[in-house]
Amino acid sequence: SNWGRHPILRFSISRGGHLCSHLGWNKFSICIFQFTIPYAYHPSTFPLADPAAPNPMTTPPLPEQIELHRDRMWRRDEDLRVESALDAERFIQDVGFANTLTDARRAGPSLYIAVCGRRDVSLPRNVQKDEETRLTWYLKDEVMRRSRVYYAKLAGGRSMFVAPRLISHFAALWMPRRTDEPLVLSAAAQRVLKVLRREHELATADLRAESRVTERAAFTRALDELQRRMKVIPQDVIYQPFSYIWIPAEDRFPQELRKRVARKTALREIARAYLAGAGMSVLGETARASGLSRVEAGSGNHQLVDEGYAVRLRQGIYALASLSPSPTGRGLG
Repeated sequence: SNWGRHPILRFSISRGGHLCSHLGWNKFSICIFQFTIPYAYHPSTFPLADPAAPNPMTTPPLPEQIELHRDRMWRRDEDLRVESALDAERFIQDVGFANTLTDARRAGPSLYIAVCGRRDVSLPRNVQKDEETRLTWYLKDEVMRRSRVYYAKLAGGRSMFVAPRLISHFAALWMPRRTDEPLVLSAAAQRVLKVLRREHELATADLRAESRVTERAAFTRALDELQRRMKVIPQDVIYQPFSYIWIPAEDRFPQELRKRVARKTALREIARAYLAGAGMSVLGETARASGLSRVEAGSGNHQLVDEGYAVRLRQGIYALASLSPSPTGRGLG
């Protein structure tokens, strides 16, 4: 390999792969990269090491106009912070979809950030003793019980809220039709779903026993799969002993889940909801916030540009046309 003769790179190779067995390598394993310091950062060899080159690991600050827009829409303002279940429902309706317990390090609106009512929010290490975290969990449970918005672990296994107007759009992307369930769902997930459709409502322990998916890990994976596929949602929670009450999603939101939406339309409307709340979407942000792939998010944003709802500032960066001071949107660059 040319890498082995590279003037600034040397490899330490071991037989048997003992040092890298966790990677599954069992013959010859590249274990140590050693860089010759005087040449390691030479711009001709590693252009991204040049101080003048853009750093892909950092994100430039957003224009203050965009930050103020997010403060208002995402409730990152002390005067707008979420304090009740009704506040939380209005917040979710405004933004379209939101994470539950994520901080400023995760893209997109978050119930926890809205409860805190400020921009730079970090989850504390000891969440049990944090008042804002406890309030977020309490409101999450109250909103779930009220069932006026959709709540479940969706794409990427993240707990998310979805406003009723977007349920059919999320379902168009992730929920298989009933006739396709045997082809898409695992055997364990099918057993759990079959029991829940028969009983309509069961606590976690009862559902596990009735479905005969007795291994805890397998049962948890089946529930996560069914939530991700928008087949099952938690309806209530019991604290003593702790347990969720599960129901088929179609029982709670029958009209929204029966409505057919074209995939292209779904991508556009999810992208619209995110951009309306964010004001601007930087590279990959819509995808990270919604669970879409970057290609899917790009397709949605391109449609928004075509209809004049958004402007494309640079590759992968879009802004609301209504926030752009000029038709080209250069005022936000």
